[in-house]
Amino acid sequence: MSKRPDTRSSKQSSGSHARGSSQAEASSPSDSDPTRNTEGSAWERPGKPLDPGKLSPDILERLLAPAEEAAHGSLSPGIIVGPGMGLDGAVLDLRIPVDPEGGEEGGEEGAPPSFLVAASDPITFAAEEIGWYAVHVNANDVVCMGALPRWFVATILLPEGAREEDAAGVFQEIHRGCRQVGATLVGGHTEVTPGLHRPILVGTMLGVTNRWISAAGARPGDTLLLTKGAGIEGTSILAREARDRLAGKVEDHVVDRARDFLHDPGISVVPEAGILREVGTVHAFHDPTEGGVAGGIHELCQASGTGARIRLEAIPVFQETRKLAAVFDIDPMGLMGSGALLVAAPPEDARAMVEALRSESIPAVPIGTVEEEEVGVVAVENGEEQPLRRFVSDELTRVLS
Repeated sequence: MSKRPDTRSSKQSSGSHARGSSQAEASSPSDSDPTRNTEGSAWERPGKPLDPGKLSPDILERLLAPAEEAAHGSLSPGIIVGPGMGLDGAVLDLRIPVDPEGGEEGGEEGAPPSFLVAASDPITFAAEEIGWYAVHVNANDVVCMGALPRWFVATILLPEGAREEDAAGVFQEIHRGCRQVGATLVGGHTEVTPGLHRPILVGTMLGVTNRWISAAGARPGDTLLLTKGAGIEGTSILAREARDRLAGKVEDHVVDRARDFLHDPGISVVPEAGILREVGTVHAFHDPTEGGVAGGIHELCQASGTGARIRLEAIPVFQETRKLAAVFDIDPMGLMGSGALLVAAPPEDARAMVEALRSESIPAVPIGTVEEEEVGVVAVENGEEQPLRRFVSDELTRVLS
């Protein structure tokens, strides 16, 4: 494998680049750099290549097994929720002993339990508004663990040819997103990376809570709620990244409306998560992203060790989503789903939650029930049951790969 080229990157140290601060300009290596690989990728090896998008559940489960074992070991105190299938983030107990010999716990005496939640997600499919975008998708994961987003760390990889104003635009987007969710940029890394044709941003959001939850808490008998609808994020990406292929097939005003789905109905679930936690008992939240709402349901059930019975006709799909999906012959149920929130709650609380959200103009509907694991994850349509489809790759990859 070739050596990593000298990208003369700028590095943020935690806490030293809060909102409004700037970084030194990053520049690309010269064409004469002898460390650059000009003979093809070291990843081009024999064997079946991985599919684009998230790794398949069986592969990811194998890769995570050692990390899960380590997280539950005696050498990793303070890990409440570690790596695992279908989970939105990690929960760390801030009350662990200050010294390794088991001294006093951190925090003031008598202070309420305090937990740190960490979540990380990249922006890879989109090029527009990636700074704002990264803040919101990572804030979504943090609120799905019951925490308030507070601190954001960003790794920004810019393609060769990027200018200072391009980098400045990404930072402005990050600051705008942070202001909207109540977080602050505290660190990260920025560089110009050879071989990229678009910018890539990997974000990590940290938050705090005294009452954490996760996707692993759903219980048989719970009602499953879904806010907004299926494929919101994917609809916006299609309208932004494949607009030329929609010309003459979908009306311009429909594409314009779909393009704005990032903001209306919006990909943030921070407002609804906050409302729901105050209304009743939430057993589980989950933020469906790659693999769409269908993938999110499977992930929640896998994390909780349950099954589910889903009424397909109850899942809302916006007309803009239907029209764009029809052009590309893709299924909205498997389309990138940020903007929707899956909620597992006791039936009596679920009814109150729907009313509370509607009073704030946030649509929400019951889409099914959590069942015992042996039932499986089944879809009910026209009175007939069949396994709910789980998409190998997000439907977006069929269009943009």
